[in-house]
Amino acid sequence: MERISQGTLVSTRIRLARNIEGMPFPGHLKDEKQAKEIIRLVSSGLNRFDDFKLYYMDSVSEWDANSLMGNHLISPVLITKRRTSAALINEDSSISIMINEEDHLREQCIIKGLQLKRAYDKLSEIDSKIGRKIKFAYDEQLGYLTACPTNLGTGLRASVMLFLPALTINGLMREVIRLLSKQGLTVRGVYGEGSEAEGYMYQVSNEVTLGVTEEEIISQVDETARKLTELECTERRNLINGTNSIAVKDKCMRAYGIATNCAQLSSGELVSLAADIKLGACLGYVNINDVFMLDDIVTKMQPYNINRAAGRNLSAAERDTYRAEFACTHIRKLAQ
Repeated sequence: MERISQGTLVSTRIRLARNIEGMPFPGHLKDEKQAKEIIRLVSSGLNRFDDFKLYYMDSVSEWDANSLMGNHLISPVLITKRRTSAALINEDSSISIMINEEDHLREQCIIKGLQLKRAYDKLSEIDSKIGRKIKFAYDEQLGYLTACPTNLGTGLRASVMLFLPALTINGLMREVIRLLSKQGLTVRGVYGEGSEAEGYMYQVSNEVTLGVTEEEIISQVDETARKLTELECTERRNLINGTNSIAVKDKCMRAYGIATNCAQLSSGELVSLAADIKLGACLGYVNINDVFMLDDIVTKMQPYNINRAAGRNLSAAERDTYRAEFACTHIRKLAQ
């Protein structure tokens, strides 16, 4: 891969919404007993085939629940419904199944890079296994029936996480978002609907699920992700050759200098600095070959994961100190 395009295609996510025939949607369940029965049906049907761990949300600690959410394995909605919800997560955490979120099942598969077809095939296999044990709510005309009408039909959301610093810095993202909206696509921040694009990260996904096939959705999102990568590369070259090239270079190099020579570092600062270091690496200003390792450092040092990395519970001040030490050590290693 050409250096200037590195780090653009961050990850792929496929999500399927499903409901059980004859059961009220989660928002209309009569009682906790009915919700627990749905959890039992789904988990017993799947555990016969695959190595999934079941998390009853009312038994998961606040810290662990936030960690699962921060790592995109469950949604904020699932946490607000702890008494009636659960999650099934496979061994490598690439597949998670939320139970009794907005729908009875929200199945998802996340893989690094642009691999929509592979992610869909993996999740479709799991979906078929569950479907052989549980009858999904399905209509011949409307397709899969879902709690929200926007998910009717395939129930499929295909999304790609992209790192788009040059399009952002050059002020083109507003127009990009407008054009994609006209094509039935949506752009969100790293944590989905309503979130901001921290660290120049954007999630591009389909809006239309009814009247189209799964293959058409995947093809459209894949093509869009590739076109955005081309646009981003063009704008990165413009950054190198533009009138503000020295200022951009200075910002990237300062970010590396601060991240590798600091005593305290907040999680927000690390996200911002890592994004500028990644951009610097792509533009040839910073000597880091594997820019995706920077994403791993940022993830490990987020509040929901840092205690695990440290092996103990840290105070807020201790977290900022530990984060700085960790970032200094590991980012320097990436430059060796």
